Amino acid sequence: MGRKHSISKEVFEIQAGVCQCLANPKRLEILHILRDTELSATEIAERVGISNANASQHLSIMRTKGLLRSRREGVSIRYSIANPKVITACDIMREVLFEHLDEKRHLSGKVKAI
Repeated sequence: MGRKHSISKEVFEIQAGVCQCLANPKRLEILHILRDTELSATEIAERVGISNANASQHLSIMRTKGLLRSRREGVSIRYSIANPKVITACDIMREVLFEHLDEKRHLSGKVKAI
């Protein structure tokens, strides 16, 4: 049982690192932009509205955490989603957020009606 327990702790540590990586709005926007395509760092920087250096920092972190894959094409590096389940997970969390916001609005409306 000790070995299974230590593996679980390691998995939780890795998961926390990925969640920490996803706790940045620019990184979430990058994932959204890349959901159906592959782009260079320059293209990503332009679409997100950040500098090339800043985009490269975000992309490096996301690649290190296993969220993105990269490949060289000529002089540029192109980025894509490493696993489509990352997009599914982000979509599910967004749905949870919208449901939560709808519930808060609904409850707020009931309080105002009283």
